[in-house]
Amino acid sequence: MKLSQPGADLFLPKQENLQATLASTTHLGIGAHADDLEILAFPGITACRNHPNQRFSGVVVTNGAGAPRSGSYSRVSDKELIRLRQEEQRQAAKLGDYASVIQLDFSSAEIRPSPNPALVGDLLQILKATQPRIVYLHNPADRHETHLAVLGASLAALRQLPLSSRPQEVYGCEVWGDLDWVPSSRIVRLPCAAPEDFGPALLRCFRSQVEGGKRYDLAAAGRRRAQATFADAYSPDPAQEVVLALDLLPLLEPEAPSLQEFVSGLINEFRAQTTDRIQRMVSA
Repeated sequence: MKLSQPGADLFLPKQENLQATLASTTHLGIGAHADDLEILAFPGITACRNHPNQRFSGVVVTNGAGAPRSGSYSRVSDKELIRLRQEEQRQAAKLGDYASVIQLDFSSAEIRPSPNPALVGDLLQILKATQPRIVYLHNPADRHETHLAVLGASLAALRQLPLSSRPQEVYGCEVWGDLDWVPSSRIVRLPCAAPEDFGPALLRCFRSQVEGGKRYDLAAAGRRRAQATFADAYSPDPAQEVVLALDLLPLLEPEAPSLQEFVSGLINEFRAQTTDRIQRMVSA
């Protein structure tokens, strides 16, 4: 596999055969930054952990040079931070028992606006090599512009796959911004079956972030637990932890809506349901 960026890193935690390892992938996550996979693709990571027939691989698109830093990391240069974040992602892959993690080493500026042809080409190579059954992406309502750029490139690569090679499920998952406002009929609730400390431990691999001022380890676990409990006021919790997602398969269809149209449809449904509920239940 020849990736476009000289600094790209392809890591196999178990040092297996490259082609066979990539082909063994059943669940694939594509995230913008190191530690995004451990938030948006956590359902896939937990589904594959200790499973005999399922394996998770991850793709990290950017090198994270512009990440916020404070405390002991406040004086770390961009060059050193890139090296640190690459190693942190490798450690998470080891702890999470990933089949592989591929870090593409783009800068955020290089992939915005989207889709960047070089990035689309890299993602297409990876999708052809892995042929996953399930893919986890950023969602189109995410507030982070780099996340949206990665989503756009990911969808562009997926659309270039022949129909027979496309994944069966494609989800856009939460990172920057919750999806609990989306009408319940349009939400997919992805359970995360793992020990309570597994998710936080994965994110604590990213010391440059957690110790540098961003407690993703606590926040991501708290959101998953909250989404499980506040799913339905009239039913028991469906799982201990849940990630909310959007079904993105409709965006791969020949007459697919644009991302703007897709999100506008969700907003219009939310508006209609909310105003109707108020009209029915509140007289004043």
